[in-house]
Amino acid sequence: MPELRRPSRLAPGARVAVVAPSGPVPEERLQAGLDVLRGWDLDPVVAPHVLGRHGELDYLAGPDGARAADLQGAWCDPSVDAVLCARGGYGAQRMVDLLDWEAMRAAGPKVFVGFSDVTTLHQAFATRLGLVTLYGPAAAGADFIKNARAQQHLRTTLFAPEDARTIASAGATLVPGRARGVTLGGCLALLATDLGTPHAHDGARGGLLLLEDVGERPYRVDRALTQLLRGGWLDGVTGMALGSWEECGPYDGVRAVLLDRLAGLGVPVVEEFGFGHCAGALTVPFGVAAELDADARTLTLHQPALR
Repeated sequence: MPELRRPSRLAPGARVAVVAPSGPVPEERLQAGLDVLRGWDLDPVVAPHVLGRHGELDYLAGPDGARAADLQGAWCDPSVDAVLCARGGYGAQRMVDLLDWEAMRAAGPKVFVGFSDVTTLHQAFATRLGLVTLYGPAAAGADFIKNARAQQHLRTTLFAPEDARTIASAGATLVPGRARGVTLGGCLALLATDLGTPHAHDGARGGLLLLEDVGERPYRVDRALTQLLRGGWLDGVTGMALGSWEECGPYDGVRAVLLDRLAGLGVPVVEEFGFGHCAGALTVPFGVAAELDADARTLTLHQPALR
């Protein structure tokens, strides 16, 4: 798996567009997130459908074409330096095939941030644009607007990425060893659902896989991992750094599933790296060469996520 192209870091005064490729956003949370960004001396602009709702499917922030137009318009706007997703939810799969990837490639590299359902777009940005992306807090997410750790780690990654090259686990080593590879991953359920679709990675060969999920009972975590295993998607993966498993049941049960399904791969696996759907979620990049040291329980990037 090759390293991807790194966008430029942000500087004070940078213009950032906030989009909603999936679900709609409560206005008070959006305004709170914008206030945080303004406090970082950024200039946030809001895409037209961030506060919108689909007329019949109220879990979507507007029709698929409108959400796609918001993202593409923000990406292709030369005055915009970064595109931040307002939230996850559901809907990115419905709009990803409507994006004009040639036009977005011509617009050049810029920073892209989001997590959860946005996993679908992270995969597409890697395979279609060859671009490093940031799996980090949603700009209008409840955790982001309230949690200083989530805010500070994203801010450091955006402005001084050399200071965010190492992430330490708060948990245990599940399978010992050291591994190198290029980071990829995201929300487990989305990776399993994306299997075989046009913009997804063909597999994790040569990659360090970063995995997390929310609200999936242990048997459903098992089902998604088993789908990736049976599909050969995990063949050749070099190691795994696991994030949060919020609302997935008692963690001992989740850990048992992770060990049962992953230990047989014979690669290092470390839990609780603090990214995903947890309080104070950290920002992790996809597409950057890194080393996982399972004994030290650290994930270290070979170079900063942004130039």
